[in-house]
Amino acid sequence: MLTILGFAMIATFLVLIMMKKMSPIAALVLIPALFCVFVGKGAKLGDYVLDGVTDLAPTAAMLMFAIVYFGVMIDVGLFDPIVRGILKFCKADPMRIVVGTALLAAIVSLDGDGSTTFMITVSAMYPLYKRLKMSLVVMTGVAAMANGVMNTLPWGGPTARAATALKLDASDIFVPMIPALLVGLAFVFVLSYVLGVRERRRLGVLTLDDVLEEEKETETVLVGAGGSGDGKVSMRKGGTAAAGSGTDAPTSATGTAASGDDDGFQGLDPNRPTLRPRLYWFNALLTVGLLTAMIMEWLPIPVLFLIGAALVLSVNFPHIPDQKARLAAHADNVLNVSGMVFAAAVFTGVLQGTGMVDHMAKWMVDVIPASMGPHMALVTGILSLPLTYFMSNDGFYFGVLPVLAEAGAAHGVTPLEMARASLVGQPLHMSSPLVPAVYVLVGMAKVEFGDHTRFVVKWAALTCLVILGAGMLFGII
Repeated sequence: MLTILGFAMIATFLVLIMMKKMSPIAALVLIPALFCVFVGKGAKLGDYVLDGVTDLAPTAAMLMFAIVYFGVMIDVGLFDPIVRGILKFCKADPMRIVVGTALLAAIVSLDGDGSTTFMITVSAMYPLYKRLKMSLVVMTGVAAMANGVMNTLPWGGPTARAATALKLDASDIFVPMIPALLVGLAFVFVLSYVLGVRERRRLGVLTLDDVLEEEKETETVLVGAGGSGDGKVSMRKGGTAAAGSGTDAPTSATGTAASGDDDGFQGLDPNRPTLRPRLYWFNALLTVGLLTAMIMEWLPIPVLFLIGAALVLSVNFPHIPDQKARLAAHADNVLNVSGMVFAAAVFTGVLQGTGMVDHMAKWMVDVIPASMGPHMALVTGILSLPLTYFMSNDGFYFGVLPVLAEAGAAHGVTPLEMARASLVGQPLHMSSPLVPAVYVLVGMAKVEFGDHTRFVVKWAALTCLVILGAGMLFGII
């Protein structure tokens, strides 16, 4: 019964948010609370929620202060050279921009932290997508998949968990997997190219000057018409026409929104008052030092970002009113993300507290036919897709993987093969509703979680299967 209710709860959640019948926060709280009552453990709901909140509180704290830290770094201009560099490479070509998104996300993912990756990637790429009216779900999907492949780095989490659970050396798991992971990363780049070509056909190829001139002319027309126009812009370059949605505020050539909307191309506005060019190298060195300390694990990540946020605010904005203004400017992102994390704590707390996760995992292991014993590595790779999507990495690697490894060992499958196969599902895992970092991604990109899920699941699952196929082809799995 717990198995059925567990799958029903997850299915109900996914259907409601994908159909936009409920907001993610409401669904993450109300659905598990309802199912907790169905299970007959409503009296323990409070304990389950508090356990979940306790587990995720450090993550929520890290995200809150990390958003403030990187938000201030965006304000002071730390990432402006990155945006300009990418713009120079992309030349306002949608195909190049999508490929650049995947490349940037993969590079930044070397720090091993998904939240940091998404904050930097969205900060750099969001203005480009908004200015060219490109699909934002393409940006979130490509970034999530690239980060998912890179999340298998030994310091990223899953590899270390697999090594700990099966008492293996992390390098013995990861190093042989590199060829298969490179194939997976190459597939993400190819997919980015295909999606980018699709966007290019929809929008055409423009230069930044073309776009700015179009917007300037549109703004003049709208002002002249008393704002009664529908805001549609026809862009015809290379014989391709595209119409804007009419939902964006008119923007000036300097990149600031004429209506005060923050969706303008502020990453390239050279005149915004928050820029601190004299402190650029201080901010750059502080960021490098922070990421180094995070990788070397000198302090817990929440502590590092707490100290970093306090330091960057104090140095760049020594006056208290200015500090309050910066905090207020990023309050929406902080509230949305931290609220989502604490709501997810209800979901995970009920799943784990009621025993649904354990029963679901046991059922999936039990239904594996005995004839599949010699192929347990393949089975593990396939199961890693749904299991790491529907449960946390801790639950999968410490609860399910040891059981699968024991079944595999009975048929001569080595623990190393099982551990490598267990990494296959990470590109899909990074878009799981139970991963706090994904809420940073969709929150900063202003994308509905349901829209992101509908777009990314099929492509991420295909990426996982490509990695699994490559691993089997190379004899790694």
